[in-house]
Amino acid sequence: MSTLLEVSGLTKSFFGVTVLHGVDFVVRPGEALGLVGENGSGKSTSMNILGGVHRPEAGTMRLDGQAYAPQNPKDAISAGIAFIHQELNLFPNLSVEENLFVDAFPRWNGLPFIDRRAIRAQTEAVLHEVDLDIRPSTPVARLSQGERQLVEIAKALSRKARLIIFDEPTTSLTRPEVDRLFGIIAKLKARGIGIIYISHALEDVLAVCDSIAVLRDGHLAGAGPASEMPIGRMISLMVGRSIDTIYPDRQTAPGKQVVLAVEALSQPGVAEKISLEVRAGEIVGLAGLMGSGRSELARMIFGLDRFASGTIRVNGQPLDDPTPEKAIEAGIAFLTEDRRGEGLLMDFTIAENTVIASLDSVAGPLGILDNKRIASVSREMGRSMHLSTDKVEETRVKHLSGGNQQKVVIGKWLRREPTLFILDEPTRGIDVGAKQEVYRIINALTARGSGVLLISSEIEELIGLSDRILTISRGEIVAEFNNRPFDREAIMAAATGQRAWEGASA
Repeated sequence: MSTLLEVSGLTKSFFGVTVLHGVDFVVRPGEALGLVGENGSGKSTSMNILGGVHRPEAGTMRLDGQAYAPQNPKDAISAGIAFIHQELNLFPNLSVEENLFVDAFPRWNGLPFIDRRAIRAQTEAVLHEVDLDIRPSTPVARLSQGERQLVEIAKALSRKARLIIFDEPTTSLTRPEVDRLFGIIAKLKARGIGIIYISHALEDVLAVCDSIAVLRDGHLAGAGPASEMPIGRMISLMVGRSIDTIYPDRQTAPGKQVVLAVEALSQPGVAEKISLEVRAGEIVGLAGLMGSGRSELARMIFGLDRFASGTIRVNGQPLDDPTPEKAIEAGIAFLTEDRRGEGLLMDFTIAENTVIASLDSVAGPLGILDNKRIASVSREMGRSMHLSTDKVEETRVKHLSGGNQQKVVIGKWLRREPTLFILDEPTRGIDVGAKQEVYRIINALTARGSGVLLISSEIEELIGLSDRILTISRGEIVAEFNNRPFDREAIMAAATGQRAWEGASA
């Protein structure tokens, strides 16, 4: 088979530190290459070189057999290379057609006027190619995340892309949207378009990709056909050691004390008489599809969203008319699913983020913050959480990897020694090594008696960590699973509204 892209000996340094050490990989027409590795392994640097953002010190790239050395992103676009980023590059206030042609509007008869008819026709054609049945004039703000991603793919097709790079494309998608995306990728491959697929979701990598390349510390740790790269082998290559199980053994059992009791919590259109309990030292998993009411329930318990009726008790005490301030005082901590938008102050330092939820503990008698105390507790947090840097007073969290950002979010709450920790998608978008660190922290929480309400879209994560699993569908708890080993199919059946779960393991 001919070669679409050939990368050989790619080497790159920043400030005297080599971050890529002679990386090689190949993408053939109609083939999907899975590029995997922990954060900091070199994936982003490799893609930035491919996209013309950085230039390598050594190595070569060839596109369709011709030397390829982009000097800027425009060169990459002209060569037929497109990126579908995790953070989509669309203007929500503009229409679909305006987003597709925002930097290259067709002109009318060569005159300095936009040819609206040509824009409409071309947009309709590429939307049809990605099976997206919407009007070209639809504002992007009205589209779901999955539909926006298809618009990005349509944009790539409108530019005659030969190679499309997907960077963590499924992190914000529902399962039906993921399946739809995979179907589109299959069609792209059938047309001879090459794919580079980057993801921490290794099951998805195996579902999509024909071959896999694993990076570790800037080196190519291994590569081969997807059929020869099971998940266990990928993880071993990524972390440099064999991992028998990604989920650490629990050393303690749940206690009897009920730390959270929710009774008949209701909000029209969101929740319908939801009742649940979490005991001290217990991990209760909450399974369900996106839109099922999982995150909405968590936000109501923490006081971020209102509810019409029902009661919440923490350690037996009622939490009346909850607000985040009242919830925190009662001993509840909440890790939001949107760590960048809601969980962190991205332009602030690690130290400042560490104490933001417990300012009273680092203030003097007059309420003046004690900078020495802030530095001390932040460094202690960094060590306990195994952060990648000890420069907590200088490093802004926006410069950390996703896994380290998540550790800072967790660390800021741990300082309050919560009675109940609500974790909403605690490992979304982080690599396998960082996931293990988060799992270690969760186990440490339960060992000291905290209850955990765990929300996750990864069914294997819920099964691997939880003592009990509740399934929510359309705002109702529809099933409870108490007995290990949990039945994966039964949990998923309940989440999708089927009744096949009855009698399985509930």
